Amino acid sequence: MEIYGYILLLQGFLLLGPTAAGGGQTQAEEAQRQTPFSLEEVVIVIQSQQNPFHARRGEIKKKELLKQASQLGQEPPHIILLHEFSDYEGVWSILPALPLFSASFGSASWFLFIEEETQVSLNSLLTVLKRYPASEEWFLGRRLHDSEASIIHHYAFAEDPSVFGYPDPAAGWALSSALLHRLVERIHHEHLKSDFTIDLKHEIALFIWNDGKGPKLTPVPEFCREAKDHCVTTFTSYLPNCAPPVSKKDIFVAVKTCQKFHSERVPVVKKTWERDAELLEFYSDVSDESIPTISLGVPNTDRGHCGKTFAILKRFLSDAVPNTDWLLIVDDDTLISLPRLRRLLSCYDPKEAVSLGERYGYGLVQSGYSYPTGGAGMVLSRVAVSEIVSSGCSCYTLDAPDDMELGMCLKTLDIPVTHNPLFHQARPDDYAEALLSSKEAISFHKHWNIDPIAVYNNWLRDTNQRDEL
Repeated sequence: MEIYGYILLLQGFLLLGPTAAGGGQTQAEEAQRQTPFSLEEVVIVIQSQQNPFHARRGEIKKKELLKQASQLGQEPPHIILLHEFSDYEGVWSILPALPLFSASFGSASWFLFIEEETQVSLNSLLTVLKRYPASEEWFLGRRLHDSEASIIHHYAFAEDPSVFGYPDPAAGWALSSALLHRLVERIHHEHLKSDFTIDLKHEIALFIWNDGKGPKLTPVPEFCREAKDHCVTTFTSYLPNCAPPVSKKDIFVAVKTCQKFHSERVPVVKKTWERDAELLEFYSDVSDESIPTISLGVPNTDRGHCGKTFAILKRFLSDAVPNTDWLLIVDDDTLISLPRLRRLLSCYDPKEAVSLGERYGYGLVQSGYSYPTGGAGMVLSRVAVSEIVSSGCSCYTLDAPDDMELGMCLKTLDIPVTHNPLFHQARPDDYAEALLSSKEAISFHKHWNIDPIAVYNNWLRDTNQRDEL
């Protein structure tokens, strides 16, 4: 009887196949594997930016991909430079662009989103995507997660932040056509839970997950940052070597402070990054010769500091300060690497209107605007400052949020906010560890529950300078 029962079990296994027995591929996966799949069915979205430096980098990446497709003897994928795809600047937040993608590429199977510096092996990409039927809803990428509840993610999943994954944009992430089309329906018929775009990758993942009604991110080991044998994507750097760093004399640094923080925050600046600044002034609500600080005649406010920031812009253009190409505005609790900033600025033309920092957005799905978040540091070329001041842009109240008011002004002037994720509005602990690099971070913000000097030493100060602290 035991042998007879075993034979029946074996016959059942053979009839039902490996899936029914608890392993192997589903019928849909097997059909997907056998169906011809070509690059023509893939849309690659290069998340390029309007600034000429980034536009050029996007074009270079597009040419690289087209050349690679030609060498494979295939028709190329559809390649989109995001900044060219729509006249609406807010397409960088992706959700406003999804209906446009659906309308333009309705027959596509996959949509892959990459950065300007993301390297992609197209042949390997096809091999990986064939594992996932495009007729099903798939959200693929290199999985990141918070190690603790983060303010930039509104303390989501506070009990266990590791349960929720979101994609590393540098490694690329992909949507199947089935998922993209359903997201488009939601965008047409639903209102977003927040008007703010703060951390795009996390907010995209939340929108897709939809409180458990949609898929979570599926980790794909072939989506990488560092080059490995099995990788489909790899990444170079957000801090390119374009030219020798700009001179210290080309950057004027404005530090916003107030009397109550003169003894608490200003000493941190002086013990850390002030020594790397050639030209720096502290702006406060009172004059204090011991620092020294300069009063701009603007009283301190408990909320935004629009009045102070716009007074700084006007002073920057006056004879009261040296004539420099760049203006950096930071808070008194901002920690920054000026050497790395000088290296980054070598990629940009100061004769153009440039606004650089960590980009946030407000109301972007409709007709909102982008802005450089203030705590991470706001960098403006002299040309941009001149256009802002001469335009008559002003604060509706002295305590309005200065970065948001600046963003509205930049939109009116058609000056794009150029994003670099090495600027950080929060502390290192507020970001996924896999995103951070002690060799590349440019800024962090806030002294809450940290030792700011230790944070500067660990994350922002170059190795050969650390002993000086």
